[in-house]
Amino acid sequence: MSLHRFRLSVALAFATQGFVFISITTRLPDIKDRWHFSSLEVSASLLAVVLLAGAGSVAAETLAARSDSALILRIGLAGIGVGMPLVVAAPSIAVYWPGIVVYGLALGVVDAATNMQAVALEHRYGRPILPSFHGAWTFGGLVGAGLTVLTSSLSLPLASTALIAIVPLGAAAARYLPRVQAGTPVTASTPEAAPEAALGIPWRPILLVGLGMVVFYMVDTACQTWGAVYLDDVFGAPARWVALATLPYLLASLVIRLAGDSVVARYGAVPVLRIGAVVACAGLAVVVFAPTWPVAVLGFTVIGLGISVVAPLSFSAAGRIATGEDGDAHRERIDAVIARFNQFNYVGALLGAVLTGVVGSGELRFGFVIPMVLVLALLPLARHFAAVTAGTSRPLATSEEA
Repeated sequence: MSLHRFRLSVALAFATQGFVFISITTRLPDIKDRWHFSSLEVSASLLAVVLLAGAGSVAAETLAARSDSALILRIGLAGIGVGMPLVVAAPSIAVYWPGIVVYGLALGVVDAATNMQAVALEHRYGRPILPSFHGAWTFGGLVGAGLTVLTSSLSLPLASTALIAIVPLGAAAARYLPRVQAGTPVTASTPEAAPEAALGIPWRPILLVGLGMVVFYMVDTACQTWGAVYLDDVFGAPARWVALATLPYLLASLVIRLAGDSVVARYGAVPVLRIGAVVACAGLAVVVFAPTWPVAVLGFTVIGLGISVVAPLSFSAAGRIATGEDGDAHRERIDAVIARFNQFNYVGALLGAVLTGVVGSGELRFGFVIPMVLVLALLPLARHFAAVTAGTSRPLATSEEA
């Protein structure tokens, strides 16, 4: 199977994850109303998902010691397909919370495994391709947000939920990049090397790159989790339009991410990140001070233009640092590092989802002040992403594979 086909499969996995995640977050106002949750109780649900996803990512790191990331990804996608309908269409609160557990754990597994696959493929290609993978996630999110808008006035919640749940179950059947090349024997020593996979990794530069990813997910989660609630609570926007807090944000992110491969290859990560930080700060300021909900939607759109390439560049940088001189020879080590690095995702998600809700419990507008200020931390952190530039990755083995 050629690299191009593996790339399509991994892109499908990213798109599926985005589709399901945004399908849930854009339905938060409905979930909030159905169970009569306060903003703090919504924050508790989000905190549970974030903590469980962190546990799922740790489980993925453990599994990476003995299992192929392709298998790990299939398990996670199946879990999302089971957990999502329990969260969105639970008939009782007793079903809702087990759904949160299943979905949260599976989310962490898929987060880690998709990026394991993406980093491995980027090393094979020898050029930046992570932004377009994350663009696939954004495309899936756009479809999910659009579906929410289209079905918000329909009395078919179970049918639309079942339709969403089928997608990850179908994606689980796709073929993903195996750890070893076709025709390469699997040696008995491979599992033995993995328990100590993270030894010898320079964690300080990875930590500095990880701080950048914390900033991204703080902003991204605040927008995607609280955007719809923000339009509903602060402005009383019509119910069918609250998903517009997410939809233009994702559309702007998609445009930037699809262009990101070539832009980063040409200009390098540092200027792209610094300009993006300033743009995102400006967009958050528009959201905080917006007089009407259409102006707030414009602010969310500007945020998407500025912040969207931080996550893919973070995983690219972490993968390069973990690789060293060994290339794909010790992919189990790289997989373990990517799974551990993925924990920065949930630190940022805690800040974005939970802190935004807590600070904004009285007036949600104030909750967005936190990411507005902290996004500027990307200005000094950007220099640590300098390794993710054209010509630094291992060259593609054969042009025929690409």
